[in-house]
Amino acid sequence: MALFSATVRTSSPSETTESRSLLAACLTHALHDGYTDSLYAFLPVWQAQFGLSYAALAVVRALYFATMGGLQIPADRALRGLSPRAALILSTVIAATGLLIMALPCGFVGLCAGLVVAGIGSSIQHPRGSMLVTDIYGKASRRPLGIYNFSGDLGKAVLPALVAVLLPVLAWRPVLGLMAVLGIALGLALVSLVPTAPITRSGKEAAAVGRGRGRGGFGILTTIGALDTATRMGYLLFLPFFIHGRGGGSPTVGLALALLFIGGAFGKATGGWLGERLGVIGSVMVTEAATALLIVATLFTSLTPTLVLLPLLGIVLNGTSSVLYGTVPELSDGDTGRAFAIFYTSVIGSGGIAPILYGVVADHSNQTIGVLASAATAVLIVPLVLALKPHLRSPTLG
Repeated sequence: MALFSATVRTSSPSETTESRSLLAACLTHALHDGYTDSLYAFLPVWQAQFGLSYAALAVVRALYFATMGGLQIPADRALRGLSPRAALILSTVIAATGLLIMALPCGFVGLCAGLVVAGIGSSIQHPRGSMLVTDIYGKASRRPLGIYNFSGDLGKAVLPALVAVLLPVLAWRPVLGLMAVLGIALGLALVSLVPTAPITRSGKEAAAVGRGRGRGGFGILTTIGALDTATRMGYLLFLPFFIHGRGGGSPTVGLALALLFIGGAFGKATGGWLGERLGVIGSVMVTEAATALLIVATLFTSLTPTLVLLPLLGIVLNGTSSVLYGTVPELSDGDTGRAFAIFYTSVIGSGGIAPILYGVVADHSNQTIGVLASAATAVLIVPLVLALKPHLRSPTLG
């Protein structure tokens, strides 16, 4: 019995291994999401440098986002034989290489080629990073996945701010070079942080949990994720305009976005905890209902009360996502890596398409109707999540 106990303890990942692996996944997520949002800071510079129209600028931006979103599933399929360490290092090195290509004096073609290469690197990171967290924590991965989800928001806050500070001081190519060096440094750090061998514990657990439930539950979860992202992106599309409509200038718009994002980061950090307390069904219903109510409330408040409501709205607007990410392993039908790849493809695609659709609605009606359409999307999730109940291991605990 003593020998058996010792064997069990030896074969289980230690707390040190868990924390180091989670740190590695979070740092990688933060870097890649920081790369993604930093591109926005370069758009005006590229427009002036290459004489681009707004439409051409949108196409340039799409080179990265379409590559990152469209290759999630193929990247997961092609690299599933690699260890978590190799996959995360590869993704980071490829993304950094893309930035180096952009930094070289190769003209507009070099810029476009670098964006595609960087997008390929980031397409690898999301499913493999999520899979590492799921593998190392097994059935207890809901809260760590929430932390992993939150780390992306930290990267979105830090790297774009750093770029904004550097661009007035340095030319844009050296700034991209420094960002690439940061990625290479992280790639080297990952060598010592992530386990060398693949971890298979949670894959077996996920297969056992998912067996017999089919893929219907995962399809519902993915749909909810897409609608949740659509709500968030739709509201962000209109927020600057109705802040201006209430008499706020550009600094106030910046403050409004910051308040919303601060609340959103807090929502992502606490979403996993909320899921453990209320369960998937309860937490999603609460956050989506609150999202719809607060969105509608901001339509009828003056500027100052709107700014007060925005952090609260950010919490519920982003809080659902951590709950959904934490549920992916349970409904993955045993293939967790592919499930994360599909889920990320869905939410990234929704984030690109939804603002266009809400914009069309507003163009054919008015801004208020467009905002109400985003609130209605959140309301639509409430009955939809009830259909998820039969597919969960425990509808209460989720």
